[in-house]
Amino acid sequence: MDFELPEDLKLLKRTIRDFVEGELWPIADEVEETDEIPESAIVKMKELGLFGLPFPEEYGGAGVGELGYCVALEELGRASAAFSNVLGAHCSIGAMALNLDGSKDLKATYMHKLCSGELTACFALSEPNAGSDAANIQTSARKDADAWTLDGVKHFITSGDRADFATVFAVTDRSLGARGGVTAFWADLRAKGVTRGPNNPKMGLRGSHICELIFQSARVPADHVIGQVGLGFITAMKTLDMGRLSLGAGCVGGAQLGLEKAIAHAKERVQFGKPLAQQQAVQFMLADIATKIYAARNMVYHAAWKADRGERFSLEAAMVKRYCSDMAIWVVDRVLQIHGGMGFLKETGIERAYRDARILAIYEGTNEIQRMIIAEELLK
Repeated sequence: MDFELPEDLKLLKRTIRDFVEGELWPIADEVEETDEIPESAIVKMKELGLFGLPFPEEYGGAGVGELGYCVALEELGRASAAFSNVLGAHCSIGAMALNLDGSKDLKATYMHKLCSGELTACFALSEPNAGSDAANIQTSARKDADAWTLDGVKHFITSGDRADFATVFAVTDRSLGARGGVTAFWADLRAKGVTRGPNNPKMGLRGSHICELIFQSARVPADHVIGQVGLGFITAMKTLDMGRLSLGAGCVGGAQLGLEKAIAHAKERVQFGKPLAQQQAVQFMLADIATKIYAARNMVYHAAWKADRGERFSLEAAMVKRYCSDMAIWVVDRVLQIHGGMGFLKETGIERAYRDARILAIYEGTNEIQRMIIAEELLK
Protein backbone atom coordinates (compact mmCIF):
# COMPACT_ATOMS: atom_id res chain seq x y z
CA MET A 1 0.00 0.00 0.00
CA ASP A 2 1.38 3.37 -1.06
CA PHE A 3 -0.17 6.37 0.68
CA GLU A 4 1.99 8.90 -1.17
CA LEU A 5 0.23 11.09 -3.74
CA PRO A 6 1.83 10.83 -7.19
CA GLU A 7 3.84 13.84 -8.34
CA ASP A 8 1.22 15.00 -10.83
CA LEU A 9 -1.41 15.22 -8.09
CA LYS A 10 1.01 17.04 -5.78
CA LEU A 11 1.52 19.58 -8.57
CA LEU A 12 -2.25 19.83 -9.05
CA LYS A 13 -2.68 20.40 -5.32
CA ARG A 14 -0.12 23.23 -5.30
CA THR A 15 -1.59 24.80 -8.44
CA ILE A 16 -5.12 24.89 -7.04
CA ARG A 17 -3.90 26.24 -3.69
CA ASP A 18 -2.02 29.05 -5.41
CA PHE A 19 -5.11 29.84 -7.48
CA VAL A 20 -7.36 29.88 -4.42
CA GLU A 21 -5.05 32.14 -2.43
CA GLY A 22 -4.17 34.43 -5.32
CA GLU A 23 -7.48 34.71 -7.16
CA LEU A 24 -10.37 33.59 -4.95
CA TRP A 25 -9.50 34.77 -1.44
CA PRO A 26 -9.27 38.43 -2.53
CA ILE A 27 -12.86 38.42 -3.84
CA ALA A 28 -14.49 36.40 -1.01
CA ASP A 29 -15.98 39.49 0.65
CA GLU A 30 -17.33 40.76 -2.66
CA VAL A 31 -19.05 37.41 -3.27
CA GLU A 32 -20.56 37.50 0.20
CA GLU A 33 -21.82 41.06 -0.17
CA THR A 34 -23.24 40.76 -3.69
CA ASP A 35 -24.32 37.10 -3.68
CA GLU A 36 -22.62 36.83 -7.06
CA ILE A 37 -19.39 35.26 -8.23
CA PRO A 38 -17.71 37.69 -10.66
CA GLU A 39 -17.76 36.30 -14.18
CA SER A 40 -14.04 37.02 -14.41
CA ALA A 41 -13.42 34.44 -11.66
CA ILE A 42 -15.53 31.83 -13.46
CA VAL A 43 -13.55 32.49 -16.64
CA LYS A 44 -10.27 31.97 -14.77
CA MET A 45 -11.58 28.69 -13.33
CA LYS A 46 -12.39 27.53 -16.85
CA GLU A 47 -9.01 28.62 -18.20
CA LEU A 48 -7.31 26.61 -15.45
CA GLY A 49 -9.21 23.54 -16.63
CA LEU A 50 -11.26 23.12 -13.46
CA PHE A 51 -14.51 22.39 -15.31
CA GLY A 52 -13.00 19.29 -16.89
CA LEU A 53 -10.90 17.96 -14.02
CA PRO A 54 -12.47 14.51 -13.43
CA PHE A 55 -13.31 13.73 -17.05
CA PRO A 56 -11.32 11.68 -19.60
CA GLU A 57 -8.68 13.34 -21.74
CA GLU A 58 -10.41 12.07 -24.88
CA TYR A 59 -13.11 14.66 -24.20
CA GLY A 60 -10.70 17.44 -23.33
CA GLY A 61 -10.81 16.76 -19.61
CA ALA A 62 -7.80 16.66 -17.31
CA GLY A 63 -8.17 12.92 -16.73
CA VAL A 64 -7.07 13.12 -13.09
CA GLY A 65 -9.70 10.63 -11.96
CA GLU A 66 -11.78 10.82 -8.83
CA LEU A 67 -8.75 10.92 -6.52
CA GLY A 68 -7.25 13.84 -8.42
CA TYR A 69 -10.61 15.59 -8.46
CA CYS A 70 -10.94 15.15 -4.69
CA VAL A 71 -7.43 16.52 -4.17
CA ALA A 72 -8.45 19.59 -6.19
CA LEU A 73 -11.79 19.99 -4.38
CA GLU A 74 -9.99 19.79 -1.03
CA GLU A 75 -7.93 22.80 -2.02
CA LEU A 76 -10.92 24.59 -3.50
CA GLY A 77 -12.69 23.97 -0.19
CA ARG A 78 -10.28 26.52 1.30
CA ALA A 79 -12.05 29.23 -0.69
CA SER A 80 -15.54 30.58 -0.21
CA ALA A 81 -17.86 27.58 -0.42
CA ALA A 82 -19.62 29.21 -3.37
CA PHE A 83 -16.75 28.31 -5.69
CA SER A 84 -16.62 24.62 -4.82
CA ASN A 85 -20.42 24.52 -5.03
CA VAL A 86 -20.52 25.95 -8.54
CA LEU A 87 -17.81 23.57 -9.71
CA GLY A 88 -19.40 20.64 -7.89
CA ALA A 89 -22.83 21.25 -9.45
CA HIS A 90 -21.20 21.06 -12.88
CA CYS A 91 -18.50 18.39 -12.50
CA SER A 92 -19.54 16.24 -9.55
CA ILE A 93 -23.15 15.61 -10.53
CA GLY A 94 -24.42 17.66 -13.50
CA ALA A 95 -22.01 16.53 -16.21
CA MET A 96 -20.94 13.46 -14.23
CA ALA A 97 -24.23 11.68 -14.99
CA LEU A 98 -23.63 12.16 -18.71
CA ASN A 99 -20.04 10.99 -18.35
CA LEU A 100 -21.09 7.86 -16.44
CA ASP A 101 -24.10 6.70 -18.46
CA GLY A 102 -24.44 8.86 -21.55
CA SER A 103 -24.30 7.29 -25.00
CA LYS A 104 -21.14 7.61 -27.10
CA ASP A 105 -22.93 10.03 -29.41
CA LEU A 106 -24.19 12.22 -26.57
CA LYS A 107 -20.76 12.37 -24.98
CA ALA A 108 -19.08 13.08 -28.32
CA THR A 109 -21.51 15.96 -28.86
CA TYR A 110 -21.34 17.59 -25.44
CA MET A 111 -18.44 16.50 -23.25
CA HIS A 112 -15.76 18.60 -24.96
CA LYS A 113 -17.79 21.76 -24.41
CA LEU A 114 -18.59 20.74 -20.84
CA CYS A 115 -14.91 20.12 -20.06
CA SER A 116 -13.89 23.51 -21.43
CA GLY A 117 -16.71 25.26 -19.58
CA GLU A 118 -18.24 26.53 -22.83
CA LEU A 119 -21.36 24.70 -21.60
CA THR A 120 -22.23 24.14 -17.94
CA ALA A 121 -24.53 21.60 -16.35
CA CYS A 122 -26.60 21.03 -13.23
CA PHE A 123 -28.43 18.09 -11.63
CA ALA A 124 -32.22 18.16 -11.33
CA LEU A 125 -33.57 15.44 -9.05
CA SER A 126 -35.16 17.15 -6.01
CA GLU A 127 -38.76 18.35 -6.12
CA PRO A 128 -41.12 20.10 -3.70
CA ASN A 129 -42.44 16.71 -2.53
CA ALA A 130 -39.36 14.63 -3.22
CA GLY A 131 -36.37 15.68 -1.15
CA SER A 132 -34.98 12.84 0.94
CA ASP A 133 -37.75 10.71 -0.59
CA ALA A 134 -36.15 11.02 -4.03
CA ALA A 135 -38.08 8.04 -5.38
CA ASN A 136 -41.30 10.07 -5.03
CA ILE A 137 -40.56 12.42 -7.93
CA GLN A 138 -43.61 13.62 -9.85
CA THR A 139 -42.05 15.20 -12.93
CA SER A 140 -43.27 13.15 -15.89
CA ALA A 141 -41.97 12.39 -19.35
CA ARG A 142 -44.08 10.98 -22.17
CA LYS A 143 -42.84 9.74 -25.53
CA ASP A 144 -44.17 11.57 -28.57
CA ALA A 145 -42.79 10.56 -31.97
CA ASP A 146 -39.07 11.41 -31.92
CA ALA A 147 -39.01 13.26 -28.60
CA TRP A 148 -39.97 13.16 -24.95
CA THR A 149 -42.14 15.84 -23.35
CA LEU A 150 -41.29 16.85 -19.77
CA ASP A 151 -43.72 18.36 -17.29
CA GLY A 152 -42.99 19.15 -13.66
CA VAL A 153 -41.06 21.25 -11.18
CA LYS A 154 -37.57 20.71 -9.79
CA HIS A 155 -36.35 22.79 -6.87
CA PHE A 156 -33.23 23.56 -4.85
CA ILE A 157 -31.26 23.15 -8.09
CA THR A 158 -27.74 24.44 -7.58
CA SER A 159 -26.62 26.62 -10.52
CA GLY A 160 -30.00 26.12 -12.18
CA ASP A 161 -30.03 29.81 -12.98
CA ARG A 162 -26.80 29.73 -14.97
CA ALA A 163 -26.48 26.19 -16.34
CA ASP A 164 -27.04 25.45 -20.04
CA PHE A 165 -28.06 21.82 -19.57
CA ALA A 166 -29.43 19.69 -16.77
CA THR A 167 -29.55 16.01 -16.01
CA VAL A 168 -33.28 15.75 -15.31
CA PHE A 169 -35.02 12.77 -13.75
CA ALA A 170 -38.62 12.11 -14.70
CA VAL A 171 -41.21 9.34 -14.36
CA THR A 172 -41.72 7.42 -17.59
CA ASP A 173 -43.81 4.57 -16.15
CA ARG A 174 -45.52 5.32 -12.87
CA SER A 175 -46.66 1.72 -12.42
CA LEU A 176 -43.04 0.56 -12.10
CA GLY A 177 -42.01 3.07 -9.43
CA ALA A 178 -38.43 4.26 -9.03
CA ARG A 179 -36.89 0.90 -9.90
CA GLY A 180 -37.80 0.74 -13.56
CA GLY A 181 -40.09 3.72 -14.02
CA VAL A 182 -37.71 6.71 -13.82
CA THR A 183 -35.53 7.92 -16.69
CA ALA A 184 -32.64 10.40 -16.85
CA PHE A 185 -32.69 13.03 -19.59
CA TRP A 186 -30.08 15.46 -20.90
CA ALA A 187 -32.25 18.57 -21.16
CA ASP A 188 -31.40 21.91 -22.75
CA LEU A 189 -32.46 24.58 -20.24
CA ARG A 190 -32.56 27.20 -22.97
CA ALA A 191 -35.29 25.33 -24.84
CA LYS A 192 -38.94 26.31 -25.17
CA GLY A 193 -41.03 25.16 -22.23
CA VAL A 194 -38.29 25.56 -19.61
CA THR A 195 -38.60 28.36 -17.05
CA ARG A 196 -36.12 29.20 -14.32
CA GLY A 197 -37.39 30.50 -10.99
CA PRO A 198 -35.67 33.29 -9.05
CA ASN A 199 -32.60 32.71 -6.92
CA ASN A 200 -33.74 31.56 -3.46
CA PRO A 201 -32.06 33.59 -0.66
CA LYS A 202 -30.20 31.31 1.75
CA MET A 203 -28.61 31.26 5.19
CA GLY A 204 -25.18 30.73 3.63
CA LEU A 205 -23.44 29.76 0.39
CA ARG A 206 -23.85 33.26 -0.99
CA GLY A 207 -22.65 33.36 -4.58
CA SER A 208 -23.90 29.83 -5.20
CA HIS A 209 -27.49 30.08 -6.38
CA ILE A 210 -30.40 27.67 -6.18
CA CYS A 211 -33.68 27.96 -8.03
CA GLU A 212 -36.63 26.07 -9.41
CA LEU A 213 -36.64 24.61 -12.90
CA ILE A 214 -40.15 24.46 -14.33
CA PHE A 215 -40.86 22.18 -17.29
CA GLN A 216 -44.08 22.82 -19.21
CA SER A 217 -44.35 20.61 -22.29
CA ALA A 218 -40.58 20.91 -22.69
CA ARG A 219 -39.37 18.65 -25.47
CA VAL A 220 -36.19 16.57 -25.20
CA PRO A 221 -34.91 14.65 -28.25
CA ALA A 222 -35.36 10.89 -28.00
CA ASP A 223 -31.61 10.34 -28.24
CA HIS A 224 -31.02 12.58 -25.19
CA VAL A 225 -31.89 9.84 -22.73
CA ILE A 226 -28.98 9.18 -20.35
CA GLY A 227 -28.53 5.45 -19.89
CA GLN A 228 -31.62 3.36 -20.50
CA VAL A 229 -35.28 4.23 -20.31
CA GLY A 230 -36.54 3.24 -16.86
CA LEU A 231 -33.10 3.00 -15.26
CA GLY A 232 -32.67 6.65 -14.37
CA PHE A 233 -32.75 6.06 -10.63
CA ILE A 234 -29.66 3.88 -10.96
CA THR A 235 -27.93 6.71 -12.82
CA ALA A 236 -28.96 9.12 -10.05
CA MET A 237 -27.53 6.93 -7.29
CA LYS A 238 -24.26 6.27 -9.17
CA THR A 239 -23.85 9.99 -9.79
CA LEU A 240 -24.59 10.94 -6.20
CA ASP A 241 -21.99 8.42 -5.00
CA MET A 242 -19.38 10.39 -6.96
CA GLY A 243 -20.73 13.71 -5.73
CA ARG A 244 -20.55 12.62 -2.11
CA LEU A 245 -16.82 11.96 -2.41
CA SER A 246 -16.04 15.41 -3.78
CA LEU A 247 -18.35 16.98 -1.18
CA GLY A 248 -16.34 15.21 1.50
CA ALA A 249 -13.12 16.52 -0.02
CA GLY A 250 -14.41 20.09 0.14
CA CYS A 251 -15.30 19.52 3.80
CA VAL A 252 -11.72 18.46 4.50
CA GLY A 253 -10.30 21.56 2.80
CA GLY A 254 -12.56 23.96 4.66
CA ALA A 255 -11.85 22.26 7.98
CA GLN A 256 -8.10 22.35 7.34
CA LEU A 257 -8.21 26.10 6.73
CA GLY A 258 -10.21 26.51 9.96
CA LEU A 259 -7.56 24.58 11.86
CA GLU A 260 -4.81 26.77 10.45
CA LYS A 261 -6.71 29.90 11.50
CA ALA A 262 -7.31 28.47 14.98
CA ILE A 263 -3.63 27.61 15.46
CA ALA A 264 -2.50 31.07 14.34
CA HIS A 265 -5.02 32.78 16.64
CA ALA A 266 -4.15 30.54 19.59
CA LYS A 267 -0.48 31.49 19.27
CA GLU A 268 -1.18 35.22 19.08
CA ARG A 269 -4.04 35.69 21.55
CA VAL A 270 -2.87 36.15 25.15
CA GLN A 271 -5.22 35.47 28.07
CA PHE A 272 -4.38 35.00 31.76
CA GLY A 273 -0.80 35.96 31.03
CA LYS A 274 -0.04 33.40 28.32
CA PRO A 275 -1.06 32.55 24.75
CA LEU A 276 -4.20 30.49 24.25
CA ALA A 277 -1.96 27.85 22.68
CA GLN A 278 -0.58 27.12 26.15
CA GLN A 279 -4.05 26.60 27.63
CA GLN A 280 -4.76 22.88 27.84
CA ALA A 281 -8.45 23.33 26.99
CA VAL A 282 -7.47 24.95 23.70
CA GLN A 283 -4.74 22.39 23.04
CA PHE A 284 -7.27 19.59 23.39
CA MET A 285 -9.65 21.28 20.94
CA LEU A 286 -6.84 21.66 18.39
CA ALA A 287 -5.83 18.03 18.87
CA ASP A 288 -9.39 16.80 18.33
CA ILE A 289 -9.85 18.98 15.26
CA ALA A 290 -6.64 17.70 13.67
CA THR A 291 -7.54 14.08 14.43
CA LYS A 292 -10.97 14.37 12.82
CA ILE A 293 -9.50 16.02 9.71
CA TYR A 294 -6.89 13.27 9.43
CA ALA A 295 -9.58 10.60 9.60
CA ALA A 296 -11.80 12.42 7.08
CA ARG A 297 -9.02 13.00 4.56
CA ASN A 298 -8.04 9.33 4.58
CA MET A 299 -11.68 8.28 4.18
CA VAL A 300 -12.04 10.51 1.11
CA TYR A 301 -8.80 9.39 -0.50
CA HIS A 302 -9.49 5.70 0.08
CA ALA A 303 -13.03 5.89 -1.34
CA ALA A 304 -11.78 7.87 -4.36
CA TRP A 305 -9.05 5.26 -4.89
CA LYS A 306 -11.71 2.54 -4.96
CA ALA A 307 -13.76 4.57 -7.45
CA ASP A 308 -10.75 4.93 -9.77
CA ARG A 309 -10.15 1.16 -9.57
CA GLY A 310 -13.69 0.53 -10.75
CA GLU A 311 -14.70 -1.06 -7.46
CA ARG A 312 -18.09 -0.57 -5.85
CA PHE A 313 -17.93 2.22 -3.26
CA SER A 314 -21.53 3.12 -2.36
CA LEU A 315 -20.95 2.19 1.29
CA GLU A 316 -17.78 4.26 1.49
CA ALA A 317 -19.42 7.21 -0.31
CA ALA A 318 -22.23 7.29 2.26
CA MET A 319 -19.73 7.08 5.11
CA VAL A 320 -17.62 9.85 3.60
CA LYS A 321 -20.59 12.16 3.16
CA ARG A 322 -21.96 11.49 6.64
CA TYR A 323 -18.67 11.72 8.52
CA CYS A 324 -17.02 14.57 6.62
CA SER A 325 -20.05 16.86 6.71
CA ASP A 326 -20.58 16.32 10.44
CA MET A 327 -16.85 16.80 10.95
CA ALA A 328 -16.84 20.10 9.07
CA ILE A 329 -19.79 21.46 11.06
CA TRP A 330 -18.18 20.40 14.35
CA VAL A 331 -14.77 21.80 13.39
CA VAL A 332 -16.02 25.26 12.42
CA ASP A 333 -17.94 25.42 15.69
CA ARG A 334 -14.74 24.65 17.65
CA VAL A 335 -12.72 27.10 15.55
CA LEU A 336 -15.24 29.82 16.31
CA GLN A 337 -15.10 28.93 20.02
CA ILE A 338 -11.31 29.25 20.03
CA HIS A 339 -11.60 32.69 18.45
CA GLY A 340 -14.23 33.73 20.98
CA GLY A 341 -16.01 36.98 20.19
CA MET A 342 -13.65 37.67 17.28
CA GLY A 343 -14.93 34.57 15.53
CA PHE A 344 -18.45 35.99 15.64
CA LEU A 345 -17.39 39.03 13.61
CA LYS A 346 -17.60 39.05 9.83
CA GLU A 347 -14.01 40.19 9.36
CA THR A 348 -12.53 36.81 10.30
CA GLY A 349 -14.54 34.84 7.73
CA ILE A 350 -15.34 32.27 10.38
CA GLU A 351 -18.97 33.26 10.84
CA ARG A 352 -19.39 32.87 7.07
CA ALA A 353 -17.84 29.40 7.19
CA TYR A 354 -20.15 28.58 10.13
CA ARG A 355 -23.24 29.49 8.09
CA ASP A 356 -21.96 27.79 4.95
CA ALA A 357 -21.20 24.54 6.75
CA ARG A 358 -24.70 23.83 8.03
CA ILE A 359 -26.06 22.73 4.64
CA LEU A 360 -23.40 20.02 4.38
CA ALA A 361 -25.44 17.61 6.49
CA ILE A 362 -28.51 18.21 4.30
CA TYR A 363 -27.80 18.38 0.58
CA GLU A 364 -26.74 15.47 -1.65
CA GLY A 365 -28.65 13.20 0.71
CA THR A 366 -29.23 14.14 4.34
CA ASN A 367 -27.02 12.45 6.89
CA GLU A 368 -30.04 10.50 8.10
CA ILE A 369 -30.36 9.06 4.59
CA GLN A 370 -26.63 8.25 4.61
CA ARG A 371 -27.09 6.27 7.81
CA MET A 372 -29.92 4.35 6.16
CA ILE A 373 -27.68 3.56 3.18
CA ILE A 374 -24.85 2.44 5.45
CA ALA A 375 -27.14 0.21 7.49
CA GLU A 376 -28.69 -1.29 4.37
CA GLU A 377 -25.24 -2.12 2.97
CA LEU A 378 -24.14 -3.67 6.26
CA LEU A 379 -27.26 -5.82 6.56
CA LYS A 380 -27.25 -7.20 3.02
